[in-house]
Amino acid sequence: MERKCFIIGAGDLTVGALEVGESDLVIAVDGGLGYCSVLGVEPDLILGDFDSVSPEETKALERLEQQIPERVIRLPREKDDTDTLAALKEGLHRGYRNFRIYGGTGGRFDHTFANIQCLLFLKKQDAVGYLVDGNRMILVLEDETVEFQKGLEGILSLFSLSQESLGVTIKGMKYPLDRAVLRNDYPVGISNEFTSEQAVISVEKGQLVCMLQWYCGQEL
Repeated sequence: MERKCFIIGAGDLTVGALEVGESDLVIAVDGGLGYCSVLGVEPDLILGDFDSVSPEETKALERLEQQIPERVIRLPREKDDTDTLAALKEGLHRGYRNFRIYGGTGGRFDHTFANIQCLLFLKKQDAVGYLVDGNRMILVLEDETVEFQKGLEGILSLFSLSQESLGVTIKGMKYPLDRAVLRNDYPVGISNEFTSEQAVISVEKGQLVCMLQWYCGQEL
C-alpha cells in the first residue's frame, strides 16, 4: 500500500479520527496542531510561522524545540510560499507522492483557493493530493480519467481551472457529458448526482477542479 503524507491545517474540520499507517507522515501546519489531539494523531513534524497557535501551544512548541528540535520547522511570516505549500514541499522532499490535506477548507476563502492551487502544484510534481473534510473532498484532474465506486450517493461538481478543458466526459451519473468543453468563465458542471452505476470522469486536455459531497457513512 502506498504510504501517505497527512497535512493537518487550521481550517474547518468535521472529520473524526484518522487512520495513519506506520510508514505515513503527519505534518501539523501552524494552528492545525490543535486538531491533532482531536484526530487522535501525533504529528511527526510541526511546521509554520505559528501566527495562529494558542499561548498553550506556543509553550508546548518551545518545549518540543528544546527536546527534539528536528520536529519543528519555523517559517518566516513574510514569505512567498503558504504554510501549506511549504508542508507539501517538505513531504515531497521526504519522498511522499500521495497527500491528504485536512483542515484545508473553510475559514478564509483565499486560503481555500490557495490550497486548491496546491493540488495542481502536486500534479506538476508527479504527485496526487486531496482536500478532505468529513464527507467532502476536492481533487484536481489534468489530462486524465478517474473512477468512483458503485453505489455512491451524493453530488459532484466540476469547474475548469484552465481557460478551457477539452474532451470532458462524464459517465454513470445523472447528467452525462460526451467530450464537452468546459470553460473557467461559465459554471456548467454544478450539482451532478451519483447513481447506482460506477461514475467515470475524464478530461482529454485541461485542468478540472472536482468537488464531491457524499452521504455520511459511505467510503470512496
